[in-house]
Amino acid sequence: MARAVTFLGGKATAIFPVGGATGEHLAALLADEQVPVETVETRDWTRQNLHVHVAASGEQYRFVMPGAALTDDEFRRLEEKVLTIEPGSLLVVSGSLPPGISVDNLMQLVKNAQQQGLRCIIDSSGDALAAALDVGNIELVKPNQKELSALVQRDLSQPDDVRLAAQSLIQSGKVRRVVVSLGPQGALGVDASGSVQVVPPPMKSQSTVGAGDSMVGAMTLRLAENASLEDMVRFGVAAGSAATINQGTRLCSRANTQKSMIISAGVDLPCPLRAGGGESQYKQDGLCWKGHA
Repeated sequence: MARAVTFLGGKATAIFPVGGATGEHLAALLADEQVPVETVETRDWTRQNLHVHVAASGEQYRFVMPGAALTDDEFRRLEEKVLTIEPGSLLVVSGSLPPGISVDNLMQLVKNAQQQGLRCIIDSSGDALAAALDVGNIELVKPNQKELSALVQRDLSQPDDVRLAAQSLIQSGKVRRVVVSLGPQGALGVDASGSVQVVPPPMKSQSTVGAGDSMVGAMTLRLAENASLEDMVRFGVAAGSAATINQGTRLCSRANTQKSMIISAGVDLPCPLRAGGGESQYKQDGLCWKGHA
C-alpha cells in the first residue's frame, strides 16, 4: 500500500517485520523504489507468496504461504514505531494476522493508535476485520462482497443488500466509510451522506496482482486530502484498474492511473449494480448512481 501511495506522488512509510534473507530482500526492493521503511528485525523469515501466470490462457494461480510468527516483543516494537507517527496521519493496517498475534493484540494496537490521534484504515478480512471494527471510529474499510457478507453474517446476493449492509456498519458507529470492491463491476462506496458506485473503464487486464493495494493506496491518498466520497472511490477504482495492465507485481503508476481516469470519462458504461433495483442505468464518467435509494 505504501508503494502505491509513493507511486501516485504521495508520502507513506511502510512499517513491517523483517526476518532473514527474504526480509532483507523485501526492504532492499522498497529502497530501490524510494519507499521509506521502518522495520523490526524478527526471528522468523519473512514469507514469500507465489503468483503463477499462464500466458496462453491468462489464468493466474496464487500460492499464499503461512505468515512468519511474531513474538510479543517483536509486536511491541512494531507498535512502538506505529505510535511515533505524527497525530492526524492515516494508519493503514493491512493483511492478515501473523501467527502469535491475536485479535486482542490488534484491537489494542488500533485503540492505542486512535488515542495517539491516528486515523485508522483497515484492509483485512475475517476475525481481524471484525475485531478492528469493534473498536469503532474506523475511517475506512474495503471488503469485497464475500467478505462483507461474512462480516454481517447474511447473504448479500442483491444490490440493495450490499448497500444496506455497508450502511448498517456506518450507522453503528464502527466505521465512517465502507468501500465494497465488486470485481469487474467496480466498487460501491458508502458514507453517512450517501453512496456511489464507480465502474472501471474497459482496459485489457494483464494481472490482478496488486490491484487491491493500489486501490487502497489511492483512496488513502485522497482521504488524506479530504476528498469527497465520489472522488475517493473514483481515484481508487482508476488506480486498481491501472495496476491490472501491468505484468508481474508492478502496481499502479501516476500516468496509468490518470489514463484510466481519462478513459473512464470518455465512455458510457453500464451500471450492473444500482440502488433501489430496476433497470440498469447509463451515465458518463464511470459513475452509476449517487445518493440514497
